[in-house]
Amino acid sequence: MSDLQLYQQARLSRDPRFDGHFFVAVKTTKIFCRSICPANLPLEKNVEYFVLAQQAMQQGYRPCLRCRPDSAPKSYAWQGTATTVARASQLLHTHLDLSIREIAEKLGIGERYFRQLFRAHIGLSPKQFQLYAQILLAKQLLHHSNLSIEQLAQSCGFNSARRLQMQMKKLCNLSPSQVRQKKRPLEQDIRLTIAFRAPYDWPQVREFFALRAIAGIEQVSPNSYARFFCLENEQAWFEAEYDELHNRFKLHIKLNNITLLPKVIANIERMLDVNADVHAITQRLLLSGVPPECLNVGLRLPGVWNTFEAGCRAILGQQISVKAAINLLTLLSATLGEKQVDALYFPSPSVVAASDLSFLKMPLSRRNTLQAFAQWFEHHPQGDISEWLNIKGVGPWTVAYAQLRGISLPDVWLLSDLVIKNQLKKYPIRPELAQPWRSYLTLQLWTLA
Repeated sequence: MSDLQLYQQARLSRDPRFDGHFFVAVKTTKIFCRSICPANLPLEKNVEYFVLAQQAMQQGYRPCLRCRPDSAPKSYAWQGTATTVARASQLLHTHLDLSIREIAEKLGIGERYFRQLFRAHIGLSPKQFQLYAQILLAKQLLHHSNLSIEQLAQSCGFNSARRLQMQMKKLCNLSPSQVRQKKRPLEQDIRLTIAFRAPYDWPQVREFFALRAIAGIEQVSPNSYARFFCLENEQAWFEAEYDELHNRFKLHIKLNNITLLPKVIANIERMLDVNADVHAITQRLLLSGVPPECLNVGLRLPGVWNTFEAGCRAILGQQISVKAAINLLTLLSATLGEKQVDALYFPSPSVVAASDLSFLKMPLSRRNTLQAFAQWFEHHPQGDISEWLNIKGVGPWTVAYAQLRGISLPDVWLLSDLVIKNQLKKYPIRPELAQPWRSYLTLQLWTLA
């Protein structure tokens, strides 16, 4: 079946599994919608399909006010063609404050080549993509948040509310006040929603987080996950409440620096893995040999807030049980973390690097590894995780764990993990058939254990 036939069937059936995979643009109204939009279905001859909302906007379509394409789960199915383009799109989404030149530098390529590569794969320039991403985020926040227009403009990378209004009027033929049809009481806290593509195995995610929660930093309830975190020296907090009925999480965020909001939202989406292609992952896990009766439908990859915390978790968890590792992690946080009234923040690399860590009851060699890791991270906060292998005591398992949970790579295979080895003796698994979703196979086998 071709992609076009798949899109046609998914549109007609309003299949929620394809929400965010593509968008339906109606030629007669010049509006584009999610595949699950409840509006009357237009005739096939009057529609065209786009993989990205930005591509629909470039062709002159404006987002629907009813199904709100800006709130759809993101789709990464198109990204397999170029790793650089995939990383570039992520940076353009989350770093709305950076120029195209600065993003090209982060990618390690020239600005001219960046523009050529992006246009070849996406069909529009990086600047256009970034502007459309800003408008879509602004529209989402107008619908769901209680921010003032001025705060909202700043959080989306616009210099002023006037600039936001001008661009929204130009690209969507709507003003911010027209989008925000209901007046909301203004408050300092931020409240909004993020969608996920059903099914979502919340019990699996909740239990995973609960088993590994750091007391004082993370809180897990039957229907929510919350934590204190630091981002660019800003201390903040968020809570994500699972809303099964509407296929979404309701977010409550406390954040003083509003310009960091896109990065915070992107990291929460990664931690909760809301954009996973559930259908494709399920097919690959079954193909690799996972028995259908054992499969966790809607399996997700629960993340860690950042790579430093993921590295500390991995080093402290070497060759011991999960419970013992979390006890050490909780002790590390309680001893070296920054304490505020009713809040605890994970210790920074500099604080861990300066401590002799004698309070941790574990072999001296592992304490030395943790300290050396913190010292390395202090000087290379944006360093490649694979470079950790140069640190004495850090091996492939530690690096793979950090890639799995710290940056949520989808194709990490923890073959050296003891639990995985034991599970492979029970089930006739062929991991190569699970590519490029072996991270989910790792999670599936952990869950079965």
